[in-house]
Amino acid sequence: MAEQQPLSRVQKKTTNKFSKKHWPWFKLTLFVLLILFALFFHSTVHQLQRTVAKTYESSNITHQRSLSTLLKNKQPVNILLMGTDTGELGRTDRGRTDSIMLLTLNPQKGQVTLISIPRDIMVSIVGYEEYFPQKMNAAYAFGSTGATIKTMEAYLNVPIDGYALVNMGGLEKMVDNVGGVTIKSPLSFQYSQETAHDHGPNLYRFHKDSSNYEHSNDDGKTWSATRTSLTGDAALAFSRMRYDDPNGDYGRQQRQRIVLEALLKQATRPNVVFNQKMMNSLSHSIRTDITFNQLLYLLQGYGQTKNNIQTEHMQGKGEAVQSGGTAVNYEKVPESEKERITNLIRKQLNLSPAQTGTTYGGQLPNQQSKSTSTSKKGS
Repeated sequence: MAEQQPLSRVQKKTTNKFSKKHWPWFKLTLFVLLILFALFFHSTVHQLQRTVAKTYESSNITHQRSLSTLLKNKQPVNILLMGTDTGELGRTDRGRTDSIMLLTLNPQKGQVTLISIPRDIMVSIVGYEEYFPQKMNAAYAFGSTGATIKTMEAYLNVPIDGYALVNMGGLEKMVDNVGGVTIKSPLSFQYSQETAHDHGPNLYRFHKDSSNYEHSNDDGKTWSATRTSLTGDAALAFSRMRYDDPNGDYGRQQRQRIVLEALLKQATRPNVVFNQKMMNSLSHSIRTDITFNQLLYLLQGYGQTKNNIQTEHMQGKGEAVQSGGTAVNYEKVPESEKERITNLIRKQLNLSPAQTGTTYGGQLPNQQSKSTSTSKKGS
């Protein structure tokens, strides 16, 4: 390699003159870019803060643990996820919780545990015990998120540190705003959004062990080209089908978990979190008692957990129960199964094993009256 020759005086003079002439402009340009970046970042963060403020809705209860303290110390947290049919297919009533899940995030293990809870389990709703028996999904209709949280805590003997409520119409918008999600279907089926069965307009066709699907607007006479990324409407169809699933509601719960898992992985990316459309969608579709500062702690300290998501479900058995002269189908969960779920959650929360909660969550009406009577006698 030829030896590099020293700069001549003319070259040195030209180089020094160029540096001295352009350096102030370079510094000014860098300064302006930094100012623009700071303004953009401040504007974006402020926008996110306003969006989260719109989604905030207190559960009007006192939680067993302080979510802020847990997040600051990067301790495991347990969040109740609820999906309602409000806002979906034109519905505007508060409705019941169409799906119920417990989301446990453990940053020390770098793991998320997502557990589906049967919506039809027989419970005594805390604060509304006189209406026993009821289904777990009715707790929201009776006493909103607070009653659901209290009943779930009493039923499983686990603390719930916060909640997030999503309507089904919101799920559709969120999937669209993250650019779609890719899933693998556990079974082959067809489902129409219009008829809630395997025929009709707006028909989707999914395939077992595949991410491929097709869409038809004319009851299956013609199909679109094969697609792999679910649109919001396709994700809604995939997660709503129930009657043709051999596992019934448990099959639907599984598919809901699959969509939610794919959405969690997409939605925690910075370019999605700060996306204007995504923020607008969140403000209209989600209600939560998680504040902006708590959300920042979650994004900073718990983001890696999305790469290791474990899914589970609590298994019950259908049973018809006579109520007011009418047979009502409930899901009854054996105590051994409840105990398994209780200790699974407590283990993920780094809590000691404990006996699962009461059989029906809240007290039964006759137990409540006895408790009140005893209290009066002792006073």
